[in-house]
Amino acid sequence: MGILDSLIEWLGLRRRVVNVLVVGLDNSGKSSLLNFLRPREAQTDDRTPTVGFNVEHFSYNGLSFSAFDMSGQSRYRTLWGNYYRSTNGIIFVIDSSDKGRILIAREELQQLLSHPDISKRNIPILFFANKMDIRDALSDVGVSSALTLENIINKSWYICSSNALTGEGVVTGIEWLSSAIKTSFEQGKN
Repeated sequence: MGILDSLIEWLGLRRRVVNVLVVGLDNSGKSSLLNFLRPREAQTDDRTPTVGFNVEHFSYNGLSFSAFDMSGQSRYRTLWGNYYRSTNGIIFVIDSSDKGRILIAREELQQLLSHPDISKRNIPILFFANKMDIRDALSDVGVSSALTLENIINKSWYICSSNALTGEGVVTGIEWLSSAIKTSFEQGKN
């Protein structure tokens, strides 16, 4: 059965299941982003804050994603670490129009990166500089600078401007993430 399983996977007939954490401060657009990735008929107009976490499933580029939408409220951020060990990728969503809380987002990112279940693994991290449609929002370069992403040297990462409500930039980011996760599997690092 091992050879048959390998052949099925090589032919792309079976989707590999991957776990992805979707994190960021509250009101950054995490749930809206995942709502956009649902099939059109399953999308909702509901904009309620996530309490605890939700799990969404979507497929892209031969991968079947289980996306854990983690609450960004301060009292729930400590729960993020419970899911680090089993994650294959991270989506970090930043409200690029909320300049007053970008330093809090940077602190949360630093805590995430220093966690033992993350620091020792090359887990791909996709950053969405979300809400780019809002006047005076930071550009993806501005968000990258504010978060000091240039200091991340032991992980694959990518930053993408986005608008989770319209989907602008979302597919580009998910394309990068699925490719990075596949590469990490091929290299045996995930």
